[in-house]
Amino acid sequence: MSVSRPFAPKRVGVVFSGGPAPAANAVISATVSSFRRAGIEVVGFLHGYQGLIEYEPTRPLVVGKDYLVFSDQDLRGLRNERGIVIGTSRANPGKSVRGAADLGDAERVAPLRRVWAGLESLGVEALVSIGGDDTLKTANLLYEYQQTLPEGAHRVRVVHVPKTIDNDYRGIDFTFGFFTAVDVMAKELLNLRADAMATRSYFIVETMGRKAGWLAYGVAVAGEAHLVIGVEDIVGDLAMQQEAVDPKTGAVAKENRLDVGALADRIVDLVLAREARDKHYGTIVLAEGLAELLPDSFLQGVARDEHGHISLGKIDIGKVIAKVASDRFEARTGRSKKLVGVQLGYESRCAAPHAFDVMLGCQLGVGAFRAIVDEGLDGNMVSVAGQLELRFVPFKELVDPKTLRTEVRFVELGSDFHRLARNVETRLPGRKPVT
Repeated sequence: MSVSRPFAPKRVGVVFSGGPAPAANAVISATVSSFRRAGIEVVGFLHGYQGLIEYEPTRPLVVGKDYLVFSDQDLRGLRNERGIVIGTSRANPGKSVRGAADLGDAERVAPLRRVWAGLESLGVEALVSIGGDDTLKTANLLYEYQQTLPEGAHRVRVVHVPKTIDNDYRGIDFTFGFFTAVDVMAKELLNLRADAMATRSYFIVETMGRKAGWLAYGVAVAGEAHLVIGVEDIVGDLAMQQEAVDPKTGAVAKENRLDVGALADRIVDLVLAREARDKHYGTIVLAEGLAELLPDSFLQGVARDEHGHISLGKIDIGKVIAKVASDRFEARTGRSKKLVGVQLGYESRCAAPHAFDVMLGCQLGVGAFRAIVDEGLDGNMVSVAGQLELRFVPFKELVDPKTLRTEVRFVELGSDFHRLARNVETRLPGRKPVT
């Protein structure tokens, strides 16, 4: 018996963009198998948007180079495989679009036009986008660009699946890959903890998390750290004000920055408090995004990308803070203490996925199919809540209508998740417990 569906495409595309994340292949596998079981062909675009951005009628997309057509053989055992079967890149067809007004600028939307034309050339009727907040922005731009096309023009429906190990996504509780990344880095943190015990030293560990502290807090809790500081914690005594000049307007404003000395002193307080209990070792977790909040004196000569972001890997904030804290400890006590900075992160992005992430990824992949075929949706993000119950969130609820930018979801100070991290770390004398 045939099943009546709101939308029955003959061919859909799948694209993965941005950094890797565990369970990426679970999402892709569940997406592809769901469509194929419904008799719908699936095209996987290789290495993100790169090939689509370069499409021109004189430079057609080439199977095996720019895309593949999925077969059953491609899906065998894929669900738990590391990596990304179709690859990824950070090629961004919407990077020149700075706001809604730019959608009418032919030059700025030219890469989006090429993506749309490339999809049309292959007969793709719907696209499943998998990626982080920048990829969500791109998915929305592709959706919005198509609203400017003449009536009757071919339109590709766009549905997005959220991906980031940072877990800083609005519209979903936890993103796939987050728990695997926490698990991998927490186990490494436990190894460092054993090393610290053996050598009577401290490790100051930087975890991924450019904008929010979800990973840092998760790793600290699971890895039994004695202190964790995320970007959300740079308030009160850990914050300082610094004047900043807007390069476009020349206006001067105050910016909130990390008071490095105050953080170093808090670390020294921790070391001394633990020594008073005859404990001479410890681990401390810092979110990598703290580097963005360093005073300018620590950022001289550091290159920035097209978005104004510094290269966090080149800062190595764990080593920066370890050096300052070591100097503060010696100044306050007349003794030396071994504090070592360590970076963690890349090793977690293609780790074997945690069972929960596989289940979550599969449900999101099935959700992409259901959004397009069962619900007939366009311009929506797939989400889950509760016991993996599917939700579909319109792009307009996630993207600013004027700037077309997404917003970061921070760990809310005083929330139960934040209080969890505070309640299991070492309590310092003179500091109020979190209640």
